[in-house]
Amino acid sequence: MPAPLNRPSPEILDRIRAVVGPKGWRDDPAAMEPHLKEWRGLWTGQTPAVVMPATTEEVAAVVTIASQAGIALVPQGGNTGLVGGGVPTETGDELLISLARMNRIRDVDAAGGSMVAEAGCILADVQAAAAEAGRLFPLSLASEGSARIGGLISTNAGGVHVLRYGSMRDLVLGLEVVLPDGRVWNGLRRLRKDNTGYALRQLFAGAEGTLGIITAAALELVPMPRHRAAAFVAMGSPEAALDLFARARAHAGDLLEAFELINATPMGFALRHIPGLGDPLPDAAGPWFVLIELAGPIPLGDLLEGLLGEALEEGAIEDAAIAQSETQRNAFWSLREGLSEAQKPEGASIKHDVSVPVSAIPALIRRGGRLVEELIPGARLCPFGHMGDGNIHFNVSRPVDMTDADFLARWHEVATAVHDLVAELGGSFSAEHGVGRLKTGDLTRYRSEVEVGLMRAIKDVVDPAGIMSPGRVLSQVKTPPTS
Repeated sequence: MPAPLNRPSPEILDRIRAVVGPKGWRDDPAAMEPHLKEWRGLWTGQTPAVVMPATTEEVAAVVTIASQAGIALVPQGGNTGLVGGGVPTETGDELLISLARMNRIRDVDAAGGSMVAEAGCILADVQAAAAEAGRLFPLSLASEGSARIGGLISTNAGGVHVLRYGSMRDLVLGLEVVLPDGRVWNGLRRLRKDNTGYALRQLFAGAEGTLGIITAAALELVPMPRHRAAAFVAMGSPEAALDLFARARAHAGDLLEAFELINATPMGFALRHIPGLGDPLPDAAGPWFVLIELAGPIPLGDLLEGLLGEALEEGAIEDAAIAQSETQRNAFWSLREGLSEAQKPEGASIKHDVSVPVSAIPALIRRGGRLVEELIPGARLCPFGHMGDGNIHFNVSRPVDMTDADFLARWHEVATAVHDLVAELGGSFSAEHGVGRLKTGDLTRYRSEVEVGLMRAIKDVVDPAGIMSPGRVLSQVKTPPTS
C-alpha cells in the first residue's frame, strides 16, 4: 500500500516554479479557474498552482521533484473530459500539470503516413496539419477545437469515425511518456509491425493519467478521402436504424465512415437552443434519425442514393435528405454535434456513455427507456450516438416539473439500473469517456476481481508511490479479496 501523500510545501512549490519559469506557473485564482472546473460542473477542485511545462525535460524534472516529495499529480489536457479525471480534488493537495504549452507538431511524414505531435496539441490543429500534408487524421469529435492529444490518448477517445478507423489507441503508433519516478520512456517508433514483447504504448492509452504523463505521440495518418456523401434519414424505430446499418455495410463496405443515431427529443433541444441550425427533414415524423456518411477515392453520391432509394421503396425508412453541397453536409454535422450542448438549457441531465453489441442497441433503448420511466415518470430520454460501433449516449434530461437537485439526487439509482441492463446485454458502462472519478465504483461492480486485480498490480508496479492521478480509474480503497 503506498504511503500517504503530502501537501506541497512552499519549498517544493518554489523548486517546481524554478523549473518551469514564470510562463509555466499560474497561482492567480482567476487564471487557475478554467482548469479547476469540470465541463459539466460536477466537480470544482483546488490546487496550489497550475504547472505548465514547455518541454518533456521540464515535465520530467517536475515529476521527479513530486515523486521524491510524495506529492500527487493530476495531468490535464483540454479539460473536456466528462468523468472528473482531469481536475484536482477539493482538498487542494494535488498539483495540476497542464500540457497546454507543449503544443508543437514535431514532424509530419506524409509518405509514411505518420506525425509526431506533442501532448498539448489541439485536435483541430493536428487535423489541419495533416490536411496541409494531404493526409487525414481521422479522429473526429465535438470538442476537437479544445481537446488535446495527450488527454485524448489518455482517455482513449472515440468519436464519430470509430466505425472505420478505430478509437484513439488504434491511431497511436508510439508514445513518449514521463514515468511516475521522472524517467522518460521514448517509445516514439512509427512502426506498423513491432512484435518485441509487451506493447507498452497500450498501457498508457486509456490509463487516464494514472501510469504517467504522455508528452508526445506518433500518430497514424490515412489518405485524405477525395469524395464524401452524407444524408440525414428519418425512420420509425431503432430496429429500422439497425436494418439500415446492415444495408449500408452491405452496399458500401469500408466506404461507410459514420453512422450516427439521433432521437427526436435531443434533436428538438438542439433546434431550439442552438442558433443557426435547421431541420433537414421538417416534414418527417421520425422519431428516429440517422446521419450517414460515406467517404472514399471515388464519387459516392450514386451509391448513397441507391442505398436510400432501395430502403425507401421497401418502406424501411420514412424520408431522406442527401447533402447537395459541403455547406449542407456541414449543417448536418453541426446538428449532430450540438446534441450534448443543447441539453444544458433544458436543466440537469444524467448521462450514460455506454456500449453494447450493435444488434443489442434496440433492446438497450427500449428496455432502458422503460426502466428510467418507471424510476422517474416524465423523464425525457435523449439517446443518440455512434450506432455503427455500438456506443450510445443514453442521456436523460429531468422532467420539466422537477428541480435539478431532486433529479440529480437520483443519479446513482438511474445509472445503476441502466448499467445493470448494459452488463446483461454484454456491454460496457464506459464506451469512450473513461472511468475517472465518476465511475470507480462501476469498475469494481461490473469487472471481475481478476481484471481489477491485474489493473491494481500494474498500477502498483509502475507507480508504487501512487502519485499519478490517485483515485482515478481505481479507487484508493482496495476491496479485500473474497474467501
